[in-house]
Amino acid sequence: MWNDKKSILLSKICVILFMAALVFCAATAPGSYWLWLRIIPPQYRAYFLATIYTGCVPAALLLIMLYALLHRISEGEIFVERNTDCLRRISWCCFAGAAVSFASSLYWFSWFAIGVAAAFMGLIVRVIKNVVAKAVLLKDDADYTI
Repeated sequence: MWNDKKSILLSKICVILFMAALVFCAATAPGSYWLWLRIIPPQYRAYFLATIYTGCVPAALLLIMLYALLHRISEGEIFVERNTDCLRRISWCCFAGAAVSFASSLYWFSWFAIGVAAAFMGLIVRVIKNVVAKAVLLKDDADYTI
């Protein structure tokens, strides 16, 4: 039977798999030119590597914060200020990834689509952060009401 604990465990496993994939991509990016030979012109390959490595920073931070958020949720800490802060930071990581992608679209326009997706995800996380922040206020008010 599927339950909340299994769902959170699956989410944590997925975050760990994404962390491993991020490390793998960063480690193999210099040797993966053969994948991009027909897509990225030779004069832009250094820019491509710069995009990958610059984008790895907000991606890694996002995954670390997402894992911490899932851990707190699994411990029963749902509507707490730390989760609101974590969601805020996750949204900023999405916006940072979007900025890297938008800047990279100057040499390869396909990055623009990735930037739009990252910015949209940042917006969604920001809205969820606002909802959680209001829930934290309501919970705090209820906790202090006799």
